Amino acid sequence: MTHRNPEDNALRGAPEPRTLAEACDLVTTPDLDVSADGMFGQYGGAHLPPQLAGPMAEVARAYAEARQDPEFYAEYRRLLRDAVGRPSPLTPLDRLSDELGGARIVLKREDLNHTGAHKINHTIGEALLAKRMGKRSLIAETGAGQHGVALATAAAMVGLDCEIHMGAIDVAKQHPNVVRMRLLGTKVVSVEREGRSLKEAVDSAFEVYAANPEKYLFAIGSVVGPHPFPTMIRDFQSVVGREARAQFQERFGALPSAVVAAVGGGSNAMGAFTAFLDDADVALVGVEPGGRSATKGEHAMTMTQGRDGVLHGMATLVLADDDGTPDPVHSIASGLDYPGVGPQHAHFASVGRVRYVAEDDAAVLDAFQRLTRLEGVIPALESAHAVAHAIRLAPQMGRDARILVNLSGRGDKDVDYVAEKLGLTGEADEVVR
Repeated sequence: MTHRNPEDNALRGAPEPRTLAEACDLVTTPDLDVSADGMFGQYGGAHLPPQLAGPMAEVARAYAEARQDPEFYAEYRRLLRDAVGRPSPLTPLDRLSDELGGARIVLKREDLNHTGAHKINHTIGEALLAKRMGKRSLIAETGAGQHGVALATAAAMVGLDCEIHMGAIDVAKQHPNVVRMRLLGTKVVSVEREGRSLKEAVDSAFEVYAANPEKYLFAIGSVVGPHPFPTMIRDFQSVVGREARAQFQERFGALPSAVVAAVGGGSNAMGAFTAFLDDADVALVGVEPGGRSATKGEHAMTMTQGRDGVLHGMATLVLADDDGTPDPVHSIASGLDYPGVGPQHAHFASVGRVRYVAEDDAAVLDAFQRLTRLEGVIPALESAHAVAHAIRLAPQMGRDARILVNLSGRGDKDVDYVAEKLGLTGEADEVVR
């Protein structure tokens, strides 16, 4: 298959860095294409009510200027290096790979970033942009709490206020992250409407932002929403793939056979995929939540069961009724229970560059346990979707193949929830008197 039309800017990848040091220096310099209207083929754009059209156009203008400003990127790179701890390392999974047979699995360790996930890569960029624009506060949604903690941290770094809206179900599931956000000085708003999950949190935060755009920058947590956010978050997250590409070549003398990442909104996957788009021999696989079953409301398989629609200011694939009302969704991972997906992912599916699959809750729990017990790495449940598919894929590939898995976050936030699911207690296995 020819994966890339040379004239299709939406599939353009990043220039190839020669060394890891060069990859880290590049980070997100303005070399990725940006369309004036934020379109990726037929998807994207800015479908907004009049009260939001002006504020979003202001953000687009400010980002267009910032991405051409070397001083903006110099400060961004400094914070990624000094505060986040980039570059994040690669970790070969020797014991798990030996047990599976077939391809070797290698992790890109975004879980080792400060705050424990890939989200800090773009929240620092958003915080710097907000300060550049003279905003006083950041406002956003969060599902698993990873974006919320990362944004709260970035706000504290640069001296801004922060307000996070979170579905009530996720507030209960992700109590440790709620506490972290409040400790960082962030206001946490629990959203009790309808499904009480990520979609409702987005709706609630957008309403507050629309009422006072002079005060806030809406810091969207994924490659979703109206232009320029799908482009902007992609750009900030592209550091993941740039580093991984250089690290893989430096360590193994070759590129991975496949790159696998979880897809909810799609930011960690976009970050991992972008550097490999021009490499036709590198398979790109996005893994979405199969949930409890394929029944409506029991999963969040937007890529495989969604239809064209408009959601949160973007044209994309949506799980929705005939009248466009978004479906209820479910995932064991709070950060993936979203009825839409980033528009560039919808475009990748339409042209066949990325293959999208699903893993159900049972496979994800199994992957969570196997990675923890065999390799001493506790993954976020979101990331465990990608691990689950790598476990399925590795035995089907030859022993000279390597699968790169973007481990987008660590599982500290999920330990209590998983323990409850597995019937584990906090009691000791043995008592000595």
